[in-house]
Amino acid sequence: MILVALVTTFAGVGLLIDRPKGTIVEWLALPLLVVGGGLLTLAVWPSTDAAVDSSSSLASRFLRWVTMNGRLVPFFPVFGVALIITDLTYNWVLSATPALQTEDTIVLLAALSLVGYDRVPDRFARERDFVLLFFIWLNVILVVPLLIARLASADLEKSVDVYSWLALAPQTSAVLSALGVSNQVRAVAGSTAPGLTFTPQHLSVQVTLVITTACSGIYSFGIFASAFVAYVLTEYQELSNRIWLLLGLGFGTAYIANVLRMVIIVLVGYYTDTAETDLQNLLIAHSYAGWLIFLGWIALFWGVILRFVPREPRVRHSQSLTPLRSESRCAICEMVLSPVVPATRCACGLYYHRTCIRERGRCPACGRPSVQSPSVPT
Repeated sequence: MILVALVTTFAGVGLLIDRPKGTIVEWLALPLLVVGGGLLTLAVWPSTDAAVDSSSSLASRFLRWVTMNGRLVPFFPVFGVALIITDLTYNWVLSATPALQTEDTIVLLAALSLVGYDRVPDRFARERDFVLLFFIWLNVILVVPLLIARLASADLEKSVDVYSWLALAPQTSAVLSALGVSNQVRAVAGSTAPGLTFTPQHLSVQVTLVITTACSGIYSFGIFASAFVAYVLTEYQELSNRIWLLLGLGFGTAYIANVLRMVIIVLVGYYTDTAETDLQNLLIAHSYAGWLIFLGWIALFWGVILRFVPREPRVRHSQSLTPLRSESRCAICEMVLSPVVPATRCACGLYYHRTCIRERGRCPACGRPSVQSPSVPT
């Protein structure tokens, strides 16, 4: 439902930005936005069920470690404002243009997530951690390497086209050559991006496809990778071999899909474009192939691969801790607690059989080490 909602919503946004004048399609923008927004709200609206405890997730433990067990959280708004001032100062003083670029937007969104982090209710702790970690990793993947490259080359205007040169153009060229399409990767005058030159079957002139930053897919890869890492950190409690496999498959399929997108764009132009089409087929593939491939591999990845790496069960509890009743159960084995079998209560409010918590070693809800207490059900 979320996938359909996102596609519908962004279709409406696309029609608003680039309205096809004189056709009935331009009037579909508002209905698409309404339907997409309604589906998205229905899909993500929090239920009234007991809240899911996320205090033992990898995300919560990572944030507790980074923030010195939460002592730095009250200073998040200060860090966020400082980050905004730093980015704007960099743009105004060091950059050739003060205009906000994509990287600036990523930094500012991370700053805003810091400013608002402590204002999010605790019942949305998992979503709050996901958003913060998403923007942190987005900066780590897309912004920090660019800053390092700029400092290393003493060029504050260096673009991310280096990605196309190293990780996209050569690989696309190799796949095309293996498929029998003669091509060459070369520099393009007036551009820092690489060009992929080939001659379509039905044309007698060479065509050069310039793989600019906007076409490289680096931002799509960064967004997916950041969201994927944030998802794993908020949904899992331990980095098992399956989780490492899941991360590897996620990054690998994202990268392969990006190379496949470029290959399909070139193949469409190579086999179908003629003098009459004037490369329109290639341009159409350029506009829509990415969407189709993205949806295809997202459906494959999340619908099939994650079935082999199921989410860990989470302990559910209510927001207010109520006195232990006779029907209460051990939060580990889920057997009914009784005076016959000794039990203990964790500081987070959950009860366990002493033997269960001794074998587990720590509370599965909050991650605290096992501490025996005299609490027994009565």
